[in-house]
Amino acid sequence: MNPTDFSTVLPEITLALVTMAALLGVVYTGKDALASALNWAMAGLFLVLAFWIGVGGGGERTAFDGMFTDDPFARFAKVTILLSAAAVLVISHDFMTRRNMLRFEYPILVALSVLGMMFMVSAGDLIALYMGLELQSLALYVVASFRRDSVKSSEAGLKYFVLGSLSSGILLYGASLTYGYAGTTDFDGILATLGQGDVPVGLLFGLVMMITGLAFKVSAVPFHMWTPDVYEGSPTPVTAFFATAPKVAAMALLARLMYDAFGAIPGQWGQVIAVLSVASMFVGAIAAIGQRDIKRLMAYSSISHMGFALIGLASGTVGGVQAMLIYMAIYVTMNIGTFAFILSMERDGHAVTTIDSLNMLSKKAPLPALAMLVLLFSLAGVPPMVGFFGKFYVLQAAVSGQMAWLAIAGAVASVIGAFYYLRIVFYMYFGKEGEGIDGRMGAVQWAALMGSALIMVLGVINLFGVESIALTAAETLVR
Repeated sequence: MNPTDFSTVLPEITLALVTMAALLGVVYTGKDALASALNWAMAGLFLVLAFWIGVGGGGERTAFDGMFTDDPFARFAKVTILLSAAAVLVISHDFMTRRNMLRFEYPILVALSVLGMMFMVSAGDLIALYMGLELQSLALYVVASFRRDSVKSSEAGLKYFVLGSLSSGILLYGASLTYGYAGTTDFDGILATLGQGDVPVGLLFGLVMMITGLAFKVSAVPFHMWTPDVYEGSPTPVTAFFATAPKVAAMALLARLMYDAFGAIPGQWGQVIAVLSVASMFVGAIAAIGQRDIKRLMAYSSISHMGFALIGLASGTVGGVQAMLIYMAIYVTMNIGTFAFILSMERDGHAVTTIDSLNMLSKKAPLPALAMLVLLFSLAGVPPMVGFFGKFYVLQAAVSGQMAWLAIAGAVASVIGAFYYLRIVFYMYFGKEGEGIDGRMGAVQWAALMGSALIMVLGVINLFGVESIALTAAETLVR
């Protein structure tokens, strides 16, 4: 490793060293007694790294003979991942402490998964891609079953592990086929091979299998079967993490693979992505209608939203990638606020997740109910909330990419999906009087909920500059 390689991967090296030092430090000292301090320290480290990456980068650099790429696209994804992971650690601290669930392993496992995500979005080689993906996945399998005294949590971890291993195997087999026909694992080398003329059928099979493996990670239909059970069974803070940072990492990795390695044949993979997009939008929207548990509802909501994000990727244009990045940034912000609210849903000290418990919340907690209304309107894509502009960008990208049919499908799916979001609003303001939830929120959760809602309102002015940053990132990827 030369000095240039070292400086390029210095944020990742810093996170890895601090995480390993923290693990050794707490094991030989106070263990769980230090869990709270370690949780805050990791959140602070994520914020520092996000600032470092956000303001310290410039241009495009590679390391390890092209295996690692540091460019505006990777930096956009990394900052989004780090900020969302920090937010989840912060809003989940009170929840896990009061339920005696905060162990020193939790922030360390989150940090290791974030490290894997940072390598994923910077991968320039199939081997680097797989290493980052597995580092992320193995940590996530453990945190899914983090509540060892819960059968549902153990079941969630086991299901995630079994199905995740299957998807990793499919992706690895696709990578093997790609290597066999392209003669290289380097993205630039694969791209050069595709540009030489006829594309071998075996290489296309490899492409489809890798898309399949990554579709599982973003919960795209028909590879979504794990999502509702894992979201419901995992501890709620872990569910909040699943719904944010890993989705950004997997979507960014999928975009990186499609454009950097298979950018010469967008017609072949664009249609596959489009089919996954349509299936995800409609299955997620329709299946969510029958859900009574808010965590399962958010699982199907996540499936539908990933379908919308895939519209931008399927368009095969700079505007499409820009729209996808904007959509993911908005999606993460909405979910942080929504899960901050879900974490506060309790009755007599016990967590409650049924949507019926929100009946007439507006009388007990008018301000949180109003903030939740804003977030639900934004999730549904109701103007003038920022969520509307996220959907507008991806639908516009589909039209610009000569895929108007995909934009029409997205508009129809959005109308269907609005039902289950507005139903929650109905319960909060017009539902039947009942015991419901206590309506009390911790200070941090309250701040996250209000901050997220304010962003959904104030962001309509200029999206806080995210639009131009996303454009720069997209132009780096789509050449």
